[in-house]
Amino acid sequence: MTTAPDPAAPLVFDTAELGRSSGTTMHVALEVPAPAGLGLAGYEVPESAPLDLDFHLTAVSEGVLADGTVAAVAEGECARCLAPVEDALNVQVQELYAYEGSVTDATTEADEILRLSGDLLDLEPAVRDALVLAMPVTPLCRPDCPGLCADCGVPWDELPDDHVHETVDPRWAGLEKLRLADTDGESK
Repeated sequence: MTTAPDPAAPLVFDTAELGRSSGTTMHVALEVPAPAGLGLAGYEVPESAPLDLDFHLTAVSEGVLADGTVAAVAEGECARCLAPVEDALNVQVQELYAYEGSVTDATTEADEILRLSGDLLDLEPAVRDALVLAMPVTPLCRPDCPGLCADCGVPWDELPDDHVHETVDPRWAGLEKLRLADTDGESK
C-alpha cells in the first residue's frame, strides 16, 4: 500500500481543475527544488538545485497524461581523472497516471503504472526515472580525458609528455642487481 503524496511537495500537482473530461489540459511551467538522492553514486542533481519543469497535464479516459520536459544540472566527478564535472540535462517525460478505480488501475500491477491519489499527481517518480536514465554511467570531464598516472596518481594533463616511472619486473630483479653492480664496478 502506498502512502498519499504530500500536497505541499514541489513535484505534486492537484489535477482537480481538469475534471475527468478527456482533452482538458493544464499547463505547468515552473522551477522547483530537486528532491534528495536524484542521481547515481558520485554524479547527481544536488538536493534543492533548480529543476525547470514544462509540462502539459491532459485528462484522458483512463487518467491524466503528463507530457513535458525537465531541465537540471548534474554534478559529480570525472571517472578517469576525478576533476569536477557539470552537465546540463534536458529530458522528455511522458507518463500516464491512472485514475483510482479506472480500468487501467484495475488491470495493471501496482508497479506497472503510476496512479493518481485522489486528484493528486506526483511527478517525482517519473522525473527521477527520466533524469537518472539520462545520466552517464561513467561521467567524463571530456571524451578524450587521459585519466591519472597509475603510478603517481597525478592527472596526465598535468604531467610532461616524457613522464615515465621505471619499473622492474620482479622476475628480473636479481639480474637487475647484477647489472647495477656491473655499472658501478662493484661485485656483489
